[in-house]
Amino acid sequence: MDETRLMIETAQKAPDFTAARRHMIESQLRTSGINDAYVLERMAAVPREDFVPANARAAAYVDRTLALGGGAFLAPPLAYGQILSQARPRQDERALIVGPATGYLAALLGPLVSELREATPDAVLSGDVDGVFDVVLVDGAVEEVPASLIATLAPDGRLLTGLLRKGVTKLALGRHSGADISLITLNETQLPRLPAFDKPQGWTF
Repeated sequence: MDETRLMIETAQKAPDFTAARRHMIESQLRTSGINDAYVLERMAAVPREDFVPANARAAAYVDRTLALGGGAFLAPPLAYGQILSQARPRQDERALIVGPATGYLAALLGPLVSELREATPDAVLSGDVDGVFDVVLVDGAVEEVPASLIATLAPDGRLLTGLLRKGVTKLALGRHSGADISLITLNETQLPRLPAFDKPQGWTF
């Protein structure tokens, strides 16, 4: 097989990622009620295939979580659409993303806020996050919201996280309630569990 023919056949087999993004928006986001213009624009603009290993690029737009190695993951497109839709980020806000540093959610959110930082769950738990933020997005699901995570919120800030209860994960919106946080559960979501935020196991006798 000559080189020209090989290049043509390779190009023909290569996934059409632009078409895949359009299909993601129409078949996964819009059909699930995600119609906010800013959400659809950001998810159309950011190539998910650039945030997964080379051998997983063809699966970048499927409706499931993709393992990235080292405990990191890329949640399904709908999960990120739900987070952005409920977060309602503004251009004058400071934002924090907590989770595995995949870069994808940061690429979606970055142009929508004035400042963006990322932190691992371990950094949050050890209190190594400086300052407070208007919007905190957890890229994953937690069993509980620890005090160190609440401490990253500005007084009028809001938290979006997956909340795992009895094997079901729902997106939850949190706001300060004194020194604690008041959580409102929203729709079910497919954000994977973040073990660092598991509820401590108590002693049983």
